[in-house]
Amino acid sequence: MSAAVTVVVGTDATMVYDALHNVVAEALGDLDPSFALQDFTVKDVTNSGDSVISAVLEALNTPPFLVVRRVVVLRDAQGLLADEVAALAAWMEHPAPDVSLVVAVVGAKSHKLVKAAQDVVEVNVGSRAKDRVAFVVEKMAQYRVSIDASAAARVADRVGDDVARVDSLARLLASVYGSAPLNLSHIEPYLGDAGGVPEWDLTDALESGNATKAITIARRMLDSRGRAGVQIIFLLQRYYLRMARLEGADVTSPEEAAQVLGMNPFGAKKLLAMANRMGAERIADAIHLIADADVDLKGGVSYGGKDLNTDQDVTDLTVIEVLVARLARLSASARR
Repeated sequence: MSAAVTVVVGTDATMVYDALHNVVAEALGDLDPSFALQDFTVKDVTNSGDSVISAVLEALNTPPFLVVRRVVVLRDAQGLLADEVAALAAWMEHPAPDVSLVVAVVGAKSHKLVKAAQDVVEVNVGSRAKDRVAFVVEKMAQYRVSIDASAAARVADRVGDDVARVDSLARLLASVYGSAPLNLSHIEPYLGDAGGVPEWDLTDALESGNATKAITIARRMLDSRGRAGVQIIFLLQRYYLRMARLEGADVTSPEEAAQVLGMNPFGAKKLLAMANRMGAERIADAIHLIADADVDLKGGVSYGGKDLNTDQDVTDLTVIEVLVARLARLSASARR
C-alpha cells in the first residue's frame, strides 16, 4: 500500500470491517503482525483511563522496531471527539516515515478524517439493481472467484439490499471452488434466505402504475422475512400520508416540501410530483385502501395459515398483493 493513510468508510459496519480486513492485509504484506501491527478501537481506554487517541498517536510517532514498516489501525473512528479528530488529522497532514495508518469510519464520507486521508476506500453500494450486480462482480473478483453474468445477477437479486452478505459468500465460494469458473448451479446452494429490498423499490413501482412489478416486489419483501405484512402497511401509510400533507399545502418547490416533511429534497421532490399528479381524491382513496388492509391483516379476514412449503403467511400475501395492485391502479389512472 503506497498511501501513508487509508480510510475505509461506509454506512454498513459489516461491509466496512470486511473491507478493513483486506486493506490491513494488503498494508502488512509479508510483515509479521506481532511486530508490525497495532490495532485500536475508539471505545478502548488506556491503563491510565485516558482516551485511546493518546495511545494511537504514540504508536504513530514511534519508529518501527524489527520491521521496515509499522501499520496502525483505528476502528470506529466515527466515535472520536472533535479535539481527537483534530489531533489525528494533524498527524495525517505530516505522517511519520515508515508508518501506515488505516482508519475505519462507519458513517458518511463527509467525516473530517475521510477528507484528510490520502486514500479512501468507500464501501457503499448504490440502490439500483445494476449497482448491486456490479458490486457482486467486483467482490467476487477480489477473491478470485470466477462467476458468469447470470450467476452474478442471481446473487444480487437474492441478497437484495443486504449486500453485506456478499463478502462472506465470496470467501466461502473461494474456499470451496478456488478460481474455477462457476455458474448458478454451483452457487445456488450457498445463497441462503432472500435479503430485503429497499422500500423505494415498491413506491417507485407504484408511482409508475406497474401493478405486476409492485406485486413482485411486495412478494419479495414478504419472502425475505425482513418485513411482515403489517410493516409493509406501515411504510405505505407513511408514504401516502406524506403526500396528503403536501397536497393542497401550497408547496411549490422540493426545498419547501423537504422542510414540511423533514426529509431530503430529492425524496420530497418525488413525493411533491406524485401528490400533484394524484390529487386529493385519489390520495384519500389510497389511504382508505391501506386502512382497510390494516384491519384485514389484524384479524379482519383470513385466507389460510402458513404455506407448508414456503412458510409464507397466505393471508399476508393475499391482502398485500391486492392492496398494491389497487394502489398501482390508482397511480396509473392519475397518469392518464
